[in-house]
Amino acid sequence: MHSTKRAMKIAFVPLILFFILFLVAPMLMTIWQSLYTDRVFSISPYLEAFTSSEIMMAMWNSLKVSSVSALVTTGIAFFLAYSIEMTNVAKPAKKFIQFGITLPMFLPTITYGFVLIYVFGNQGLLTKLIGKPLFAIYGFNGLLVGYILYTLPAAFILIQNAFYYVDKRFLLVSDLMGDRFIRKFYHTIFRPMLGAIGGAFVLTFVLSFTDFGIPASIGGTYEVIATTLYQTMLGSIPNFQQGAVISVLMLIPAIVSVVLLGALEKLNFQQTTISTTELTMNRWRDVTFGTVASIVAIVVLGIFAIMFVAPFTVAYPFNLTFTLDFLKRFIQMDELTTVYWHSIFVALFTAIVGVVVAFTSALLSARTTVKGHRSFDFIAMMTNTIPGMVLGLSYLFLFNNSSLKGTFMIIIICNIIHFFTTPYLMAKNALQKMDSNWEVIGELLHDSWFQTVYRVIIPNVKSTILEMFSYFFINAMVTVSGIIFLVSTETLLVSAKIKELQHFNKFNDIFILSIFILATNVLIKLICEFWLYKQKKKENAK
Repeated sequence: MHSTKRAMKIAFVPLILFFILFLVAPMLMTIWQSLYTDRVFSISPYLEAFTSSEIMMAMWNSLKVSSVSALVTTGIAFFLAYSIEMTNVAKPAKKFIQFGITLPMFLPTITYGFVLIYVFGNQGLLTKLIGKPLFAIYGFNGLLVGYILYTLPAAFILIQNAFYYVDKRFLLVSDLMGDRFIRKFYHTIFRPMLGAIGGAFVLTFVLSFTDFGIPASIGGTYEVIATTLYQTMLGSIPNFQQGAVISVLMLIPAIVSVVLLGALEKLNFQQTTISTTELTMNRWRDVTFGTVASIVAIVVLGIFAIMFVAPFTVAYPFNLTFTLDFLKRFIQMDELTTVYWHSIFVALFTAIVGVVVAFTSALLSARTTVKGHRSFDFIAMMTNTIPGMVLGLSYLFLFNNSSLKGTFMIIIICNIIHFFTTPYLMAKNALQKMDSNWEVIGELLHDSWFQTVYRVIIPNVKSTILEMFSYFFINAMVTVSGIIFLVSTETLLVSAKIKELQHFNKFNDIFILSIFILATNVLIKLICEFWLYKQKKKENAK
């Protein structure tokens, strides 16, 4: 027993020190930086921020566009998830809809803005087709469309997952009782889904509010809080203290959102089994939902298809002759290919080390009684609350004069902390479902705790570990917000390089880099899915 507890402490102590050094200390540094002025602590920087029309306008703009996009996105996501889970639309159509909606997840958000410019801008494809711009793409309109495209996959997956647990037997009961459509919809669909719908709204709001990539590419003169923070820190006259104040202000909506998510969980139904009841046949319903949902997927794919066209034409949109010149030039440019390999390196190590950190944290939290094991739940809540830009800026404050500045190591650590919450919850949920007596049996057989974990627990969560790896890798490839303050000329990554190329109007290079990111992420996802499929097939054969 004593050796088991000693083994748990060996895993616990370095892990908790890691989070103190790379999560708690940077955040305390940012708060200290925001309050320490003229060698005394004062709230005057906050009073100045609240009286600054520029900061307050940016904050208001962020709240406004994020709220509208969250409302629209949640509605679209609900419709799409309903089409997939609550109708008898043909399976190939359902797979196409899911593919179309989720594909943009594999791209950096900064690419979204350039794609929209090439479709809806003054020289865009749609403008050429109809003869005039459909709407002004820079500013509120562009941000709204960009945020909807960006947050739709996350909201869709969340609501679709909740639909699994809607008991379809109540639909039949409601039909037998002769309920009208509105009454039937409210009691059998909307009310059971209310928690998930609210969660999707909060999630999409937070993602939009904290994103930097889309405003950086298409925001124009419409300032939001993320671009204001960037200009404050990396503008012509950097203002570190004001940057720290804005960072703390950015935490407020995120913290409120996390509290709201906790409250919304109470609205969720505690349904643990999936209903196998067949849906009633309704051709009109299936055709209508299938058609509209397919159109949405086609529109999303159509918008992003432009990045596969522009870099393969001589001079888009004036000369559409096919050419591979831009691709050949890209491959021959050492600078761009080096940046691509940097991204692969960072994503790979983020995934490997991130899985170790998140899995060990979940293991200690879910399957041990070591003192302080519940602290990992609090850490997960913290990392879920802190926007990527705020975390990156906090690292800049704390490690600016250290040997970690401008290294791959600090970028990898920042990514691990930034994306910690979801993999941690994945692992914890899987570990909690296992037999709680495995460690006791292992001890009776004189196995050490580490041996039990290696021989028994890890083989039973291989699928979850692979999903965690995929999540860390893909997010590390596409993030812009988390690393924008940390990269240097020697450690530049693809997502940050796209921001640099924007200043030279090298949109063909931007799209080719984006295609490389998309192809890499899709390849990793397919490999993981294929491995999971083979494992499931083996288990079914036993």
